[in-house]
Amino acid sequence: MGHQWKHNGEEEEKEEGVMASDFFWSYTDEPHASRRKLILSQYPQIRHLFGPDPFASLQIAAVVLIQIWTAAFLSNASWLRILIVAYFFGSFLNNNLFLAIHELSHNLAFSTPVYNRWLGIFANLPIGVPMSVTFQKYHLEHHRYQGVDGVDMDIPSRAEAFLVRNAFTKSIWVIMQLFFYALRPLFLKPKPPGLWEFVNLIVQAGLDVGMVYLWGWKALGYLMLSTFVGGGMHPMAGHFISEHYVFNPSQETYSYYGPLNLMTWNVGYHNEHHDFPRIPGNKLHKLKEIAPEYYESLDSYMSWSQVIYMYIMDRTVGPFSRMKRSLSVKSNSKAE
Repeated sequence: MGHQWKHNGEEEEKEEGVMASDFFWSYTDEPHASRRKLILSQYPQIRHLFGPDPFASLQIAAVVLIQIWTAAFLSNASWLRILIVAYFFGSFLNNNLFLAIHELSHNLAFSTPVYNRWLGIFANLPIGVPMSVTFQKYHLEHHRYQGVDGVDMDIPSRAEAFLVRNAFTKSIWVIMQLFFYALRPLFLKPKPPGLWEFVNLIVQAGLDVGMVYLWGWKALGYLMLSTFVGGGMHPMAGHFISEHYVFNPSQETYSYYGPLNLMTWNVGYHNEHHDFPRIPGNKLHKLKEIAPEYYESLDSYMSWSQVIYMYIMDRTVGPFSRMKRSLSVKSNSKAE
């Protein structure tokens, strides 16, 4: 069955340039599981791409050490200089680490899950706030229940969608989107913290306190600013919008094939990633090379900055521009 969706008043809203007042609602399951089966039936050799990236830990260690060294180096710099370095340098490294944590949430550095968890806590250090363990919990649900109402916390809340209604409020939302991503699950679907969250917190607090003790508040401020500005109006933060915001109502996941994939663990290959989350980022391009007919016909992007601009300036696009489905749709698809 083809992908079915409904969006009340969509045609009229597009014509009048009015922002949507509801999500896109799908009455079929997300497209990735069915496409995965089709691709594997035709190209079974893709299974050879599964498994961890043996060089991931070395890349992560290098970026963590560079960021901590940079923070120490800037400990006596002016706040203006710290902000400039954070935006044009540190933000790229912290985005790299955030997306390394994304890789590790899929156990793509080691075959043993607990090693990935420890590496995730290590990769978390320059980000400044503990998030790697909690991120994994919610992110794996995003994969298993993509778009499911009340389960997939990647989708904005109705409160966000009703507040963010024009270019100005969308700009503020983009600048602050890391806060929305971090706080949304705590309000809509809180999960009780476990031992690993406690470990993540203690290790992160130890690093933060140590930074302040050794080099002062400016060193820690550099790390925090690198995270904040890198998650806002920043080219690499365009991936948050490009991955699943609906610009074409017949498609709910979009890939990006631009140069910033080199610094983001190829997260831009997002259709490919959702189709095969067991393939590490350094091999996702091989999947597209093996099965190009499944991806070249899909809408994709070459610029994350352009995606941010489109999101802000297109009056018909906003937080409601996401595909949703009910849990019953997901359950019925599994039963079939």
